[in-house]
Amino acid sequence: MAKGKVVILGSNATRIEVQGGGTGPTGNYLNETVVPAMALSEAGYDLVLATPNGSKPHIDEASDSAVHFGGDQTAYSRAKAFWANDPSMNHVRTLRAVIKEGLDSYAAVFVPGGQAPVVDLMQDPDAGEILRYFHQHSKPTALLCHGPITLISAMPHAREFRAALIAGDENKAKEWAKGWQYAGYKMTIFSASEEKWVENDILHAKMYFNMPYALKTAGGEVTTGAVDFEPNVIVDRELITGQNPRSDHAIAAKLIKALADCEGKAA
Repeated sequence: MAKGKVVILGSNATRIEVQGGGTGPTGNYLNETVVPAMALSEAGYDLVLATPNGSKPHIDEASDSAVHFGGDQTAYSRAKAFWANDPSMNHVRTLRAVIKEGLDSYAAVFVPGGQAPVVDLMQDPDAGEILRYFHQHSKPTALLCHGPITLISAMPHAREFRAALIAGDENKAKEWAKGWQYAGYKMTIFSASEEKWVENDILHAKMYFNMPYALKTAGGEVTTGAVDFEPNVIVDRELITGQNPRSDHAIAAKLIKALADCEGKAA
């Protein structure tokens, strides 16, 4: 019998806006999605993958490489097979369906990164409703790399906040952010210096805002590691955030521990 259910919020975005009016390729990162999912499954949890439109997330081509598995070809092949074949990764629901079925049946929520959540989940009202539920009930809420930007969706005016960031209007963004549930929380997210690598090597363009700036403007207590692409996970109350792709194993371990702690309290 499963220990409980964990809902994984995936993105449907395949393109992200960049300065100058164009877009660049995006998606969810393979390792950030699958490494924690496999760890949760192995720990005895049932997984439900949900996205805004109910279709399976697009995997960012930049992540489809053994490089993101420490160069371990076996680990990479295992992750690819899990993503392609495991029922939990293929029976995708809409975020709205998950809400209608009842969030009280879930023990935790996990949001992987890749830049895609910056496009849709950050401003998705259903994602916001899900996160508000987990916040209100102090249930483990884990988000990795760009995934923590999804916390913005819990705001009543997430879309307006995002639009203000794109317009470069910090004061207006702060106005829209008032009442944010995660203001004052310690958290981390993909750093501005790590983002430069993506902008230079993948997008070949600049994004409209960097991730730490967005969360700080919203009221988060954001810190990033001193060394780029080194694992970094921060836990504050129910919130568990990981900085970058290499934080995949670490955030999985922290989430599984938080779930065990919750089970211990309930026993």
